[in-house]
Amino acid sequence: MRKINLYFLLLIVFCVNHVFAQRILTLEESKQLALENNTQSKNSKLEIEASKQIRKSAFTNYFPQISAGGLMWSAQKSLMEAGIEGGDLPVYDGDPANLGSATQFAYFPDATLGLLKKGTVGYINAVQPIFAGGRIFNGNKLASLGEDVSEFKDKLTQNEILLKTEEQYWLIVSLEEKQKTIGKYEELLNRLLSQVEDAFKSGMVMKNDVLKVKLKLSEIQLNKSKLENGKKLATMAFCQHIGIPYDSTMALKEELKISGIPQSIYVDKNESLKKRMEYSLLEKSVEAEKLQTKMKLGEYLPQAGIGISGIYMKLDEAKDRTLGMVFGTVSVPISGWWGGSHELQERSIKEEIAANNFKNTTELLVLQIEKSWQDLTNTYKQYLLSEESKTQAEENMKVNDDSFKNGLINVSDLLEAQALLQQTLDQLTDAKTNYIVKKTTYLQVTGR
Repeated sequence: MRKINLYFLLLIVFCVNHVFAQRILTLEESKQLALENNTQSKNSKLEIEASKQIRKSAFTNYFPQISAGGLMWSAQKSLMEAGIEGGDLPVYDGDPANLGSATQFAYFPDATLGLLKKGTVGYINAVQPIFAGGRIFNGNKLASLGEDVSEFKDKLTQNEILLKTEEQYWLIVSLEEKQKTIGKYEELLNRLLSQVEDAFKSGMVMKNDVLKVKLKLSEIQLNKSKLENGKKLATMAFCQHIGIPYDSTMALKEELKISGIPQSIYVDKNESLKKRMEYSLLEKSVEAEKLQTKMKLGEYLPQAGIGISGIYMKLDEAKDRTLGMVFGTVSVPISGWWGGSHELQERSIKEEIAANNFKNTTELLVLQIEKSWQDLTNTYKQYLLSEESKTQAEENMKVNDDSFKNGLINVSDLLEAQALLQQTLDQLTDAKTNYIVKKTTYLQVTGR
């Protein structure tokens, strides 16, 4: 007796530990985990950070460009040479009167002077752009636009992740519902088998009726195995998507419940269009093409700047020197104007292409919203029809069960009624799941 009590106590402790160890996830928790752990979400955040660095880099173009350099050399021969012709040079005796008619001379041979045989030169320059054809200003606007685009893409990525999270979440919930349905069907069949076996022993039914029930039970076992495998794969995919280790004991808290009607969330498609991230991205693409045209135009405009320079020099055996200077630069790309006119025409064509794409894609987005609404209303109708079919199947099952007990119908008729009930329950589960997912999709495509 004590041993039995001990086993019973251990069983209770095991069950309690199992319950407390089980992880229960709500839909909102699953969404949060997906946004935090999903690889696409992480990469999207990195894209935003990269675009921020590009914007900061573009801003540095407003500041002076500083450069420094130096040169040190020692040549085999002087880089510059000058020859001096030799000859007789008058000797000065100290009397200025005799300077022009000297009678004494000193011979001076030919000579060569060399310069720059060795030397050291260093410099540092700072140039402040005054006018660069608008490329600095437009380049900064383009970089800021790129950051905005990265943020819009991040929101699109989040929407995709959230939608996929809901789809996978409700898939597992629907599989669990089907497991409950098939479990109840199995209970009915087991009770029916017991009744039919008793009836067979009493000679009221044939052996064939017993075999029919057993065959249905075998089918149930096969379907249960398929459902279990499908749920396992769906759970593994779900865990990978939200970034947690696979847990076979994990449970989902939400239930398949339909609240409200589609009309309660309806919005005008043209009004909701401008709330879409895709619409904002299309606007940015048109703006980007215009900025790139301005950048290209800036390449063919004059460039001007001012600067200061510091130079250090030590040449040959002379003393080292340092000096500074202020300078201005002006550059006019004259030779590029001919080819530039064609490149600017190319940019104009690309602007027109971007405008055409904007118009076409905007129309497709409106169609997508309309289709999503039609899908939502259709799935709601399917849900209502499934509810009605379920009610009819339950009533049909009750009538057939009473008729079987009263001997008015055979086993095949009752089995058919039971199978029909299971089928309608599964269809109702699918209808609920589809409606919930379509509702989420409609909210997303209308910018909510």
